[in-house]
Amino acid sequence: MAALLHPDRDEIRLVDVMHALGHPIRHKIVHEIASGEEMWCGDIDVGAPKSTLTGHWRVLRENGVIWQRPEGRNLYITLRRDDLEARFPGLLNVILNEEKRKEEEPQEA
Repeated sequence: MAALLHPDRDEIRLVDVMHALGHPIRHKIVHEIASGEEMWCGDIDVGAPKSTLTGHWRVLRENGVIWQRPEGRNLYITLRRDDLEARFPGLLNVILNEEKRKEEEPQEA
């Protein structure tokens, strides 16, 4: 397997992170891995075919949102929580709490 591109912490740019998180599937992926525990890519179910997820993993990885670690034929991913928090304090909390906030807002009649 070819080496996977992961930007260094100081190379992560806000515009790239926002681009990566701007797609609904990638946004769901981040919610799925928010615990910070390493997960096998095949265990993440976001309602998209596995064949399309490869491109989403790449966008998240190349823009500094996740780490991907190959082991044999499997890929494991981890949210780069510490790096993102160091670069953009509070951003992940805002992103991860967005759905909860929407649920708590009063519905207009």
